[in-house]
Amino acid sequence: MRPANTKLILLFTLIGCAIASHVLSGGAVPEIPALNPYYYDILIGIGINIILAVGLNLVNGYTGQFSLGQAGFMAVGAYASSWLTLTWGYSLGAGQMGTTTAFVFALIGGGLGAALAGLAVGVPSLRLKGDYLAIVTLGFNEIIKGVIQNCEPLGAQRGLGGMVQYTTIFWTFACAAITVFVIVNLVESTYGRGFLAVRDDEIAAEAMGINTTKYKVLAFVIGAFFAGVAGGLYAHFKQFIHPEGFNFLRSVDIVVMVILGGMGSTLGVCFAAVLLTILPELLRYVSHISTLPEWLRHIAENRMIIYSLLLIILMLTRPQGLFGGFNGKRNTRLQ
Repeated sequence: MRPANTKLILLFTLIGCAIASHVLSGGAVPEIPALNPYYYDILIGIGINIILAVGLNLVNGYTGQFSLGQAGFMAVGAYASSWLTLTWGYSLGAGQMGTTTAFVFALIGGGLGAALAGLAVGVPSLRLKGDYLAIVTLGFNEIIKGVIQNCEPLGAQRGLGGMVQYTTIFWTFACAAITVFVIVNLVESTYGRGFLAVRDDEIAAEAMGINTTKYKVLAFVIGAFFAGVAGGLYAHFKQFIHPEGFNFLRSVDIVVMVILGGMGSTLGVCFAAVLLTILPELLRYVSHISTLPEWLRHIAENRMIIYSLLLIILMLTRPQGLFGGFNGKRNTRLQ
């Protein structure tokens, strides 16, 4: 994808997000009712999952590492941005301009906090490879949970609440569009080819003079930053966060999106994020359709089992992911 094309796509996406946010809130035309909160929740979840999955794809897909710590970075961003808005949310004024500006700064602050956490875990651990790196990042995820659970200013085991619901369709999908724009342009740039070199053959990349550790740490920091932003959006939508919301299973969900979409395929990862967000809710809806046979509704009630079986079938039929292998060597399956 050419940089000029991605800039146009970003521009139109931002305009579309602004219009959609205004219309879906019922503000554009008085006769148009606001979107059902259930569907609104799903839309916000799709946008947040796109940010998380695309950020992790830079680490797992383009750089060839294996991280299980994305939920930990998300937690850092969620708690940091929440603390900032709860403490300084009205410092720029109580009007819409002041609170919106404070929210933007809080999102950036949450992203920077997560990026620092990514740097802290990346520098000592990214000399490791494969399973060892996955274990370290998983341990980091649990450490973050443990620290939050014992930190009274962040609510400890009670969780943290009271945030204003600043997150909207516009902010969510605008951040998703910016994430995709940054990752695609970074990887397509001359500098970004270093990530692909590290993934394809780390020893050969080092022999050519590429500082592989620097590229791996940079991928971690950028992926962590966007995870932190996603955490901030999540916190200011749910208005209550708890450490258990950022556990190991949350990290696995994000990794599954990257693997299912095709590691190294941004389009595929975005599609998988949408699919895996909608699929459990679709199965929930099917289980409540009274016109369906009772046996079929009973099957649909066990939606997580069906969800897991569908993932297994997809991985068996397309181990390279839904969109993996369509764009040449870049999207080939990692060995």
